[in-house]
Amino acid sequence: MASTAGLADLVSGDVSASVVVVPLGATEQHGPHLPLATDTTIACALAFGLAAARDDVVVAPALPYGSSGEHAGFPGTLSIGRAALRAVVVELARSWPGAMLFVCAHGGNVEPLRDAVRKLRIEGREVRAWSPAFGGDAHAGRAETSLMLALAPELVGAARPAGNVAPLGSLMPALRSGGVRAVSSNGVLGDAAGASAEEGHALLARAVAELVAFTTSWVEPPQAAQPSKERSA
Repeated sequence: MASTAGLADLVSGDVSASVVVVPLGATEQHGPHLPLATDTTIACALAFGLAAARDDVVVAPALPYGSSGEHAGFPGTLSIGRAALRAVVVELARSWPGAMLFVCAHGGNVEPLRDAVRKLRIEGREVRAWSPAFGGDAHAGRAETSLMLALAPELVGAARPAGNVAPLGSLMPALRSGGVRAVSSNGVLGDAAGASAEEGHALLARAVAELVAFTTSWVEPPQAAQPSKERSA
């Protein structure tokens, strides 16, 4: 099992990992009950879960800012936008001589991250991106509340609010034009009722297992079966 020390805790000569993992989060509203750092906290938990399973992985300091413009109508949200996020991802990957994996827990980062990874892979760099699929509510609902109850219960408020529970796809036109404030006055897309730490631990364990499998399939691809050779008579 690997150490859970992060890259920033090491001295230069002790860095020997094959893969550096960069957690990508956000600093944005998560309703009236979850902290602004929710996405960053979740991304870090996933990254360190991977590092605990593989001794060739080290976790870099998280990027706590992302593309969060859709939450601009709520106090506390800080966003660097899509273009800046793309640029940061590209430059980070270019600065590392080996493989780099971005673990992203904020949906607004996915598109610019995908663009950056595409550019980097065209350049021939060993870079990948991965995002969890927890299912359920889109933002600050039951899934994220359960995860935060498992990871940082002291930061979770007592309320279990409901917001707009309509399917995300039906909300996208209004979201794109007016942000989350246009469709949810409290910033929640879903319903946090029923959230629990037990559910959060289960969600996290499943996502870490999926991340480990993804990483293994990337860095240890299965060898192609060699054709059998018939012995000559």
